[in-house]
Amino acid sequence: MKDIEKIDWQKMEGLIPVITQDSSTNEVLMLGYTNKEALQITLKTGFAHYFSRSKQRVWKKGESSNHTQKIVDIMLDCDNDTLLFKVIQEGVACHTGRKSCFFTSLKDDLIKEEIKIDTTNTYSVIDNLYHIIQSRKNDSVDKSYTAKLLKGDTNSMLKKVVEEAGEFCFAIKDKNTNEAIYEAADISYHILVALASLDINPDRVKQELKRRFSISGIEEKNRRKK
Repeated sequence: MKDIEKIDWQKMEGLIPVITQDSSTNEVLMLGYTNKEALQITLKTGFAHYFSRSKQRVWKKGESSNHTQKIVDIMLDCDNDTLLFKVIQEGVACHTGRKSCFFTSLKDDLIKEEIKIDTTNTYSVIDNLYHIIQSRKNDSVDKSYTAKLLKGDTNSMLKKVVEEAGEFCFAIKDKNTNEAIYEAADISYHILVALASLDINPDRVKQELKRRFSISGIEEKNRRKK
Protein backbone atom coordinates (compact mmCIF):
# COMPACT_ATOMS: atom_id res chain seq x y z
CA MET A 1 0.00 0.00 0.00
CA LYS A 2 2.32 2.68 -1.28
CA ASP A 3 -0.41 5.22 -1.98
CA ILE A 4 -0.96 6.64 1.50
CA GLU A 5 -3.30 9.28 0.09
CA LYS A 6 -5.97 6.56 -0.01
CA ILE A 7 -6.23 7.10 3.72
CA ASP A 8 -8.82 9.62 4.89
CA TRP A 9 -6.32 11.76 6.80
CA GLN A 10 -8.63 14.78 6.89
CA LYS A 11 -11.47 12.93 8.60
CA MET A 12 -9.10 11.70 11.28
CA GLU A 13 -7.35 15.07 11.65
CA GLY A 14 -4.05 13.61 10.49
CA LEU A 15 -3.80 10.84 13.08
CA ILE A 16 -4.84 7.29 12.16
CA PRO A 17 -5.36 4.44 14.65
CA VAL A 18 -3.25 1.34 14.02
CA ILE A 19 -4.09 -2.15 15.26
CA THR A 20 -0.94 -4.24 15.40
CA GLN A 21 -1.25 -8.00 15.02
CA ASP A 22 1.21 -10.90 15.18
CA SER A 23 1.46 -12.13 11.60
CA SER A 24 1.78 -15.80 12.57
CA THR A 25 -0.80 -16.11 15.36
CA ASN A 26 -3.12 -13.16 14.56
CA GLU A 27 -2.89 -12.14 18.23
CA VAL A 28 -3.61 -8.45 18.75
CA LEU A 29 -0.46 -6.94 20.25
CA MET A 30 -1.24 -3.26 20.68
CA LEU A 31 -3.09 -0.19 19.46
CA GLY A 32 -1.08 2.81 18.31
CA TYR A 33 -1.43 5.83 16.05
CA THR A 34 0.34 6.97 12.92
CA ASN A 35 0.58 10.15 10.91
CA LYS A 36 1.88 10.59 7.36
CA GLU A 37 5.49 10.96 8.45
CA ALA A 38 5.44 7.84 10.65
CA LEU A 39 3.73 5.78 7.96
CA GLN A 40 6.18 6.91 5.29
CA ILE A 41 9.09 5.88 7.54
CA THR A 42 7.38 2.54 8.22
CA LEU A 43 7.00 1.84 4.51
CA LYS A 44 10.56 2.93 3.76
CA THR A 45 12.30 0.99 6.55
CA GLY A 46 10.04 -2.05 6.86
CA PHE A 47 9.76 -1.55 10.63
CA ALA A 48 6.76 -0.20 12.53
CA HIS A 49 6.88 3.49 13.43
CA TYR A 50 4.10 5.31 15.25
CA PHE A 51 3.18 8.80 16.35
CA SER A 52 3.15 8.99 20.14
CA ARG A 53 0.39 11.23 21.48
CA SER A 54 2.08 11.39 24.89
CA LYS A 55 5.57 12.11 23.51
CA GLN A 56 4.22 14.20 20.62
CA ARG A 57 6.72 12.77 18.15
CA VAL A 58 7.33 9.91 15.74
CA TRP A 59 8.92 6.88 17.40
CA LYS A 60 10.16 3.52 16.23
CA LYS A 61 8.72 0.58 18.11
CA GLY A 62 11.65 -0.85 20.04
CA GLU A 63 13.85 2.25 19.83
CA SER A 64 14.71 1.81 23.52
CA SER A 65 14.00 -1.88 24.11
CA ASN A 66 15.03 -3.33 20.71
CA HIS A 67 11.66 -5.11 20.74
CA THR A 68 11.03 -4.12 17.14
CA GLN A 69 8.16 -4.98 14.80
CA LYS A 70 9.09 -6.06 11.28
CA ILE A 71 6.29 -5.28 8.85
CA VAL A 72 4.80 -8.23 6.96
CA ASP A 73 1.77 -6.41 5.57
CA ILE A 74 -0.29 -3.27 6.11
CA MET A 75 -4.05 -3.40 5.61
CA LEU A 76 -6.45 -0.48 5.23
CA ASP A 77 -10.02 -0.83 6.49
CA CYS A 78 -13.19 -0.26 4.45
CA ASP A 79 -13.66 3.30 5.78
CA ASN A 80 -10.09 4.26 4.90
CA ASP A 81 -9.46 5.53 8.42
CA THR A 82 -7.84 2.64 10.31
CA LEU A 83 -4.74 0.55 9.59
CA LEU A 84 -3.77 -3.00 10.51
CA PHE A 85 -0.05 -3.73 10.86
CA LYS A 86 0.76 -7.43 10.54
CA VAL A 87 4.20 -7.83 12.06
CA ILE A 88 6.93 -10.15 13.24
CA GLN A 89 7.36 -9.12 16.86
CA GLU A 90 10.88 -9.20 18.29
CA GLY A 91 10.65 -9.71 22.04
CA VAL A 92 7.38 -8.35 23.45
CA ALA A 93 5.01 -5.58 22.40
CA CYS A 94 4.17 -4.17 25.84
CA HIS A 95 6.53 -2.08 27.97
CA THR A 96 5.40 -4.15 30.98
CA GLY A 97 7.19 -7.18 29.51
CA ARG A 98 4.02 -8.92 28.35
CA LYS A 99 3.61 -10.04 24.75
CA SER A 100 0.41 -8.04 24.27
CA CYS A 101 -0.71 -4.71 25.72
CA PHE A 102 -4.16 -6.25 26.32
CA PHE A 103 -3.83 -8.31 29.49
CA THR A 104 -6.32 -6.95 32.06
CA SER A 105 -9.93 -8.16 32.08
CA LEU A 106 -12.59 -5.53 32.69
CA LYS A 107 -15.05 -8.24 33.76
CA ASP A 108 -13.13 -9.37 36.82
CA ASP A 109 -10.16 -6.94 36.92
CA LEU A 110 -7.72 -9.83 36.74
CA ILE A 111 -4.43 -9.85 34.84
CA LYS A 112 -4.72 -12.65 32.28
CA GLU A 113 -1.16 -12.68 30.95
CA GLU A 114 2.10 -13.12 32.82
CA ILE A 115 5.25 -11.05 32.26
CA LYS A 116 7.49 -12.80 29.74
CA ILE A 117 10.49 -10.46 29.77
CA ASP A 118 11.84 -8.30 32.61
CA THR A 119 11.99 -4.82 31.05
CA THR A 120 13.16 -2.91 34.13
CA ASN A 121 16.66 -2.55 32.71
CA THR A 122 15.39 -1.87 29.20
CA TYR A 123 14.12 1.64 29.82
CA SER A 124 15.67 4.54 31.72
CA VAL A 125 14.96 5.02 35.42
CA ILE A 126 12.83 8.09 34.61
CA ASP A 127 10.77 6.22 32.00
CA ASN A 128 10.26 3.24 34.32
CA LEU A 129 9.20 5.49 37.19
CA TYR A 130 6.79 7.41 34.98
CA HIS A 131 5.20 4.15 33.78
CA ILE A 132 4.80 3.01 37.39
CA ILE A 133 3.23 6.33 38.38
CA GLN A 134 0.79 6.10 35.47
CA SER A 135 -0.13 2.55 36.48
CA ARG A 136 -1.00 3.74 40.01
CA LYS A 137 -3.80 6.01 38.79
CA ASN A 138 -6.41 3.31 39.30
CA ASP A 139 -5.02 1.96 42.58
CA SER A 140 -6.67 2.44 45.95
CA VAL A 141 -5.63 5.59 47.80
CA ASP A 142 -5.43 3.47 50.97
CA LYS A 143 -2.66 1.32 49.46
CA SER A 144 -0.80 3.70 47.16
CA TYR A 145 0.76 7.05 48.09
CA THR A 146 1.06 7.86 44.39
CA ALA A 147 -2.65 7.21 43.85
CA LYS A 148 -3.42 9.42 46.86
CA LEU A 149 -1.43 12.28 45.30
CA LEU A 150 -3.02 11.85 41.86
CA LYS A 151 -6.58 11.50 43.11
CA GLY A 152 -6.33 14.13 45.83
CA ASP A 153 -6.41 17.90 45.80
CA THR A 154 -4.19 19.41 43.11
CA ASN A 155 -2.84 22.04 45.48
CA SER A 156 -1.75 19.33 47.92
CA MET A 157 0.06 17.49 45.13
CA LEU A 158 1.85 20.66 44.01
CA LYS A 159 2.65 21.65 47.60
CA LYS A 160 4.86 18.56 47.79
CA VAL A 161 6.84 19.76 44.75
CA VAL A 162 7.44 23.10 46.49
CA GLU A 163 8.37 21.43 49.79
CA GLU A 164 10.87 19.07 48.17
CA ALA A 165 12.36 21.93 46.13
CA GLY A 166 12.90 23.89 49.32
CA GLU A 167 14.55 20.94 51.08
CA PHE A 168 16.80 20.41 48.05
CA CYS A 169 17.87 24.05 48.14
CA PHE A 170 18.71 23.83 51.86
CA ALA A 171 20.79 20.69 51.23
CA ILE A 172 22.77 22.48 48.51
CA LYS A 173 23.19 25.56 50.72
CA ASP A 174 24.48 23.36 53.55
CA LYS A 175 26.81 21.55 51.13
CA ASN A 176 25.29 18.26 52.29
CA THR A 177 26.01 16.01 49.30
CA ASN A 178 24.06 12.92 50.38
CA GLU A 179 21.04 14.94 51.46
CA ALA A 180 21.11 16.83 48.15
CA ILE A 181 20.97 13.52 46.28
CA TYR A 182 18.07 12.26 48.43
CA GLU A 183 16.11 15.48 47.99
CA ALA A 184 16.84 15.57 44.24
CA ALA A 185 15.34 12.07 44.00
CA ASP A 186 12.30 13.18 46.03
CA ILE A 187 11.63 16.23 43.89
CA SER A 188 12.13 14.21 40.70
CA TYR A 189 9.43 11.79 41.85
CA HIS A 190 6.98 14.55 42.74
CA ILE A 191 7.62 16.38 39.46
CA LEU A 192 6.87 13.16 37.56
CA VAL A 193 3.64 12.73 39.54
CA ALA A 194 2.61 16.27 38.59
CA LEU A 195 3.46 15.61 34.94
CA ALA A 196 1.52 12.33 35.03
CA SER A 197 -1.54 14.17 36.35
CA LEU A 198 -1.66 15.91 32.96
CA ASP A 199 -0.38 12.89 31.00
CA ILE A 200 2.79 14.76 30.03
CA ASN A 201 5.41 12.18 29.12
CA PRO A 202 8.91 13.12 30.39
CA ASP A 203 10.15 12.57 26.84
CA ARG A 204 8.61 15.94 25.99
CA VAL A 205 10.78 17.58 28.65
CA LYS A 206 13.81 15.89 27.08
CA GLN A 207 12.76 17.23 23.68
CA GLU A 208 12.48 20.75 25.12
CA LEU A 209 15.93 20.52 26.71
CA LYS A 210 17.36 19.26 23.42
CA ARG A 211 15.74 22.18 21.59
CA ARG A 212 17.48 24.62 23.92
CA PHE A 213 20.94 23.29 23.08
CA SER A 214 20.96 25.48 19.98
CA ILE A 215 20.04 28.74 21.75
CA SER A 216 21.45 30.71 24.65
CA GLY A 217 19.70 30.95 28.01
CA ILE A 218 19.39 34.73 27.59
CA GLU A 219 17.76 34.30 24.20
CA GLU A 220 15.31 31.77 25.62
CA LYS A 221 14.30 34.06 28.49
CA ASN A 222 13.83 37.02 26.14
CA ARG A 223 11.66 34.89 23.88
CA ARG A 224 9.33 34.08 26.78
CA LYS A 225 8.86 37.75 27.65
CA LYS A 226 7.34 38.53 24.24
